[in-house]
Amino acid sequence: MKELRKKILYPREVIDQRVKELADAISHDLEGKEVVLIGVLKGAFIFLADLARHLKISHSVDFTRLASYGSGLVSSGNITVTKDIETDIEGKEVIIVEDIIDTGITMAFLRERLEKRRPASIRICTLIDKKHRREIAIDADYVGFAVDEGFIVGYGLDFDEKFRCLPDIYVIEE
Repeated sequence: MKELRKKILYPREVIDQRVKELADAISHDLEGKEVVLIGVLKGAFIFLADLARHLKISHSVDFTRLASYGSGLVSSGNITVTKDIETDIEGKEVIIVEDIIDTGITMAFLRERLEKRRPASIRICTLIDKKHRREIAIDADYVGFAVDEGFIVGYGLDFDEKFRCLPDIYVIEE
């Protein structure tokens, strides 16, 4: 297998600053509320860990894992829950923490699923927003970086389970 070429898109210092800004905004918006962060595995775990450390408000953390089966890099749109949350979110402020939103299919599915548990509100915080790829209209409340094109890796984002551990965010070059 040949080595993939990658170009740095966001260095770790820029990522860290942006994560702190997102945490400040969330802390301001939800001060005094009961907050549950729900990380979407696997990609969001690094982002969620850093975000949680920077929050100035009390919060709890839970995780979900979703799979959309399809061919290669294309989602089939059929989503399966492989790990559900364990926290009771009724009446609580929920923030879904995601690594990347592109088509919106998975996020719309998760939001609808969580709404059935009657939280006070559901907000979405994503590290990367690829709005130009949306198939379902869904907007994130907190966005780290808006990206137009390219396959992104690093800082939790992977390609075939590789590159998650990179501290910077890269775009794969063709």
